[in-house]
Amino acid sequence: MTERDDEGPDEHTKPYPGSFGQVDPRWPQPQVAPATYSYPAPGYPVAPPVSAPDEPRSSRLPGWTWPVISVIALVLGLAGGAVAGSLVAGDDNSGSGGVLSVHPRTEAPLDADNTSIAAVSAKMLPSTVQIIAEYNGKAQGATGSGFVFDKVGHVITNNHVVAEAAGDDGPIEVIDHDGRHMKASVVGRSAVYDIAVLQVKGAEDLPPAAIGSSEQMHVGETVVAFGSPLGLSATVTSGIVSAVNRPVTTGDGSDSSYINAVQTDAAINPGNSGGPLVNLQGEVIGVNSAIASLGGSLTSDEGGNIGVGFAIPIEQVLVTTDQILRTGEAKYPVIGANVRGTEKLDGATVESIAAGSPASKSELKVGDLITKVDGKPVTGSSDVVVAVRAHQPGESVRLTVRRGGKTMEITVGLDGKTG
Repeated sequence: MTERDDEGPDEHTKPYPGSFGQVDPRWPQPQVAPATYSYPAPGYPVAPPVSAPDEPRSSRLPGWTWPVISVIALVLGLAGGAVAGSLVAGDDNSGSGGVLSVHPRTEAPLDADNTSIAAVSAKMLPSTVQIIAEYNGKAQGATGSGFVFDKVGHVITNNHVVAEAAGDDGPIEVIDHDGRHMKASVVGRSAVYDIAVLQVKGAEDLPPAAIGSSEQMHVGETVVAFGSPLGLSATVTSGIVSAVNRPVTTGDGSDSSYINAVQTDAAINPGNSGGPLVNLQGEVIGVNSAIASLGGSLTSDEGGNIGVGFAIPIEQVLVTTDQILRTGEAKYPVIGANVRGTEKLDGATVESIAAGSPASKSELKVGDLITKVDGKPVTGSSDVVVAVRAHQPGESVRLTVRRGGKTMEITVGLDGKTG
């Protein structure tokens, strides 16, 4: 399932230089005032890292915003991002057997009845790192966050933090909690899911973060965010789970990501990208990926936290990481149909179906209005994309469609594309 490169923004999406557009104020909650959903924008000034005085006094993050795309192509991998990293050849630490071969930490560091954010911080900070990467021609132009995944030096972060450096073999540096600087290389990355796996020389002795489950989290539960907002390393903020299974889209064209996100009001700012979102047992339940900003100028880089942040669920992170560690690349599911959102926000209309695709082999027809995916209502094309990408290639989805005044359910298989 991909976004088609030649599909432009609709009348609610106004792209501008250095960004990917402005969100349609009707989505995902029509009653909410206009907002801009974005990765931290380029040019955002940052303070020097606290634990690394020799770091640059300013750094930048790749800019991106969250358009609501009127037409989404679900076909043949015409976009979605190329995987630009490969497994480290001949390196026993590459984890070519997937996540099981590198033994991620799964036991909770803290008791189930823990209520201390200080205890969570003490456990997680040694596993959290700051990431400095090339961006816009500058060796230290992008800053972000990440966490140690295993005992063989793998660190997980957002793709958008290291995408430009990975594309032209630019430098990537990781700074641990003690201020130690280590060189990193990209094992693999996925623009579609906004996840990258790094191999960090010297990180083998850092404690891996414990892995939890976003699916077991409930709205209102306390969560803690870790990272380096505005270049301030080892920063901790806390809040609650504001929503789960929030369909959000980021970027456009080859940089688009579709996330079935965990929404939180824990403060997330430029530089938090790639850092862990953690429960009170000290387990990672998501990867901080994006924020919403109100009233931002189309040319301003001043956007910051307003209590609406989004994290990629750890379940999706594990699936993508496993694929990268086994093959050096990640795959995402496609059904092979173009869909368009409706003005009434009551579903997505099938515009076309690719020959030979799973959709063409099902009962789905052009003109069908998709109203639900796997029993969950959808309001537009982005919801359909997010729902499909929550699956894996080889699985199937159940579509509820309206056709000629009748409602029916159609099962469609899922092909896999690289991205």
